[in-house]
Amino acid sequence: MRKKIFVLDTNVLLHDPAAIHKFEDNDVAIPITVIEEIDGFKKSLSETGRNARQVSRLLDELRQKHHLTQGVPLESGGTLSVQLYTEDALKRLPPELRTERGDNRILAVALKLRDERQDPVIFVTKDTNLRIKADALGLKAEDYESDKVSIDELYPGSAEVLVAGDQVDRFYSEGHLDLEGDYHPNQCLTLVDEANPSHTAIGRYQAALKRVLPLIPVPKEGLWGIHPRNREQQFAFDLLLNDDVQLVTLVGMAGTGKTLLALAAGLHMTADENQYSRLLVSRPVFPLGRDLGFLPGDVEEKLAPWMQPIFDNVELLLGSVDEGGKRKRGYRELVDLGLLEIEALTYIRGRSIPQQYLIVDEAQNLTPHEIKTIITRAGDGTKVVLTGDPYQIDNPYVDSSSNGLTYVVEKFKEQDIAGHITLRKGERSCLAELAANLL
Repeated sequence: MRKKIFVLDTNVLLHDPAAIHKFEDNDVAIPITVIEEIDGFKKSLSETGRNARQVSRLLDELRQKHHLTQGVPLESGGTLSVQLYTEDALKRLPPELRTERGDNRILAVALKLRDERQDPVIFVTKDTNLRIKADALGLKAEDYESDKVSIDELYPGSAEVLVAGDQVDRFYSEGHLDLEGDYHPNQCLTLVDEANPSHTAIGRYQAALKRVLPLIPVPKEGLWGIHPRNREQQFAFDLLLNDDVQLVTLVGMAGTGKTLLALAAGLHMTADENQYSRLLVSRPVFPLGRDLGFLPGDVEEKLAPWMQPIFDNVELLLGSVDEGGKRKRGYRELVDLGLLEIEALTYIRGRSIPQQYLIVDEAQNLTPHEIKTIITRAGDGTKVVLTGDPYQIDNPYVDSSSNGLTYVVEKFKEQDIAGHITLRKGERSCLAELAANLL
């Protein structure tokens, strides 16, 4: 099979600094303009800046092994080279694209390689318009898909299983059911009597024993006043309350209860059961629509607009009453007692978070690398809950298939310490569910 030459755009390396090692034994080419653009990001304190600095370090290490313009052997079997831009390359573009703009210079280098090399040349970029330009010029272009997960094929976390009627009865009488089959650890199952579809039972699959176990029961009074309203919410509560499941992912459209369920379970496990020392809630800071710019005040005041959705859900839970008719503890009291902390993800890098119930809301706005950074902060005894809707993404650098949330769902579906459920039914209001489905 002939080797291919993959020409990488700047956004590919800023998205995944290790991308140069993801093309098997094929050759990788980086236009010199890409190096120049990466240099412009290296002083940024954002995740993009950190990735830019990592790319520079990787290239510097390779430079010491061999001259970059001649090609440096990679462990995968291919080579990495830096391709220089020349005026001759620019002439290969149509007149309207013969400008000093970075995108056009990168395209010109890719076209020059295509015309001069015998091996197939493929231009890799996450920029949709740049892929369109490349295609119009007869250059094969692809998106960077090493971490893509098709949203239509995303693991749902639950399934229906047809069984004999006596097996459903045995599940109720014995408290478990041995079940052979190709099921994932902690997959939530609905056992359906094949002769009587209304005769059902629900449980969670324990892969080590090949056994279906009953769900953890929700107290009669609910969790901080919240009761599951549908089967998927029952599944979600089971995963959220299970100490053995250290990573939980909840995916669903707006209004399905992802955040509210996670907060109710977190408060219950922290404030009521004392299983965790603190409930830590965080979310990425991405505006919807036009940003308001700099905000006045201290850190807490600056974060308030971004964290307001969390405050709204916490206030809803704190507005409930216990069995004695007394109002639950106030939000500020929980913060003062050290039971609840709400902060932006900006400050999580470098931390170690032991014995805490960590909820990351709007996780669909995170890249796979950012998700890895967060999960690797989890110390001993910490439970991590990621919630989000892959169809509502505000981060311009990820989409429904390449975001960190769906990436984690697929990567962890075979792990005994992880569980996932997709929530499909909106419970916020009839209007909210109709809007989510129709608009």
